[in-house]
Amino acid sequence: MSNRIKSIKIFGSGCPACHKLHELVKEALAQLNINIEVEYIQDMKKILELGVMSVPVLMINDKILLVGQVPSLERIKELINSNDKSLVNGPANGCSCGGNCQIS
Repeated sequence: MSNRIKSIKIFGSGCPACHKLHELVKEALAQLNINIEVEYIQDMKKILELGVMSVPVLMINDKILLVGQVPSLERIKELINSNDKSLVNGPANGCSCGGNCQIS
């Protein structure tokens, strides 16, 4: 499983929700026995370049999987395990793209 995950990034403003997502992702990785560093990016220019309207943002392998929410630990583990872009739920999760987030 861990060989499928090349990178995990959290984009956030430094707010409590962004820090919480960062900590939950690290905890989920530990529970799944996946040893990969989680990059926490607070550069507003980089966040704006993503085209999202809210933070925090969870990105795995350069694909946005979550925008604007802090889900449960179990949900984060599901996202990590599935590594599936289709889990983006559009406007309901705070994203303005309608579920069509893509990073080139």
